[in-house]
Amino acid sequence: MGTFIVLLVLIAIVFLAIRKIYKDKKSGKTCASCSGGCDCGCGHCHDSIKETK
Repeated sequence: MGTFIVLLVLIAIVFLAIRKIYKDKKSGKTCASCSGGCDCGCGHCHDSIKETK
C-alpha cells in the first residue's frame, strides 16, 4: 500500500512539473536557450544584431 501511495505522489509531481513547463512555454516565459551571451540566456541578442547589420 505504501508503494502505491509513493507512486501516486510521484505521478502527481511529474504531472504538475510538465503542466508548469507547458504553461510557461505557452505564455512565452521561456527562452530558446541558445547561449548567445544575452543576460536572459535566450537568442534575442542574435536577432537584434542581424537586424542592425
